Amino acid sequence: MAIAGLRLADEPAQGNEAGIIGRQCIIDEEHLTRMTLGDRRLEREVLQIFLRQTAIMLDRIVGPEPDVATAAAHTLTGSARGIGAWRLAKAAERLQQATGQQGSNGDVGEAIAELKSASLEASAAIAARLGLPRDRSDQPAVFD
Repeated sequence: MAIAGLRLADEPAQGNEAGIIGRQCIIDEEHLTRMTLGDRRLEREVLQIFLRQTAIMLDRIVGPEPDVATAAAHTLTGSARGIGAWRLAKAAERLQQATGQQGSNGDVGEAIAELKSASLEASAAIAARLGLPRDRSDQPAVFD
């Protein structure tokens, strides 16, 4: 929701759903730069933390506890919004809603599949941006 030319931190710019990392539109670079105050070292640190946190949250999501999965999806939603990973944020939010509302197994399964895809995409883009080898993107073994 925009007010007088301003937009909320979790709202992508009009006509620019995501910025470009590499050749794919995955992370909103403008948003990430704003959130890290243009400091490339801070950006690097934030992205490294995001990769580690994402792996932890995904491990919790695939665990047997629905309440833990809902909380982890909520955490991942906020973290993804913080770096401008809009697709990942939407996928995590969808899973949060599906698990929080005791959705059908099909709804939860579809939400997890979308989250897996968005997470792998974002993690690969971040790993490429940070110059990490593909096998060091801190993606959990659950999604290999």
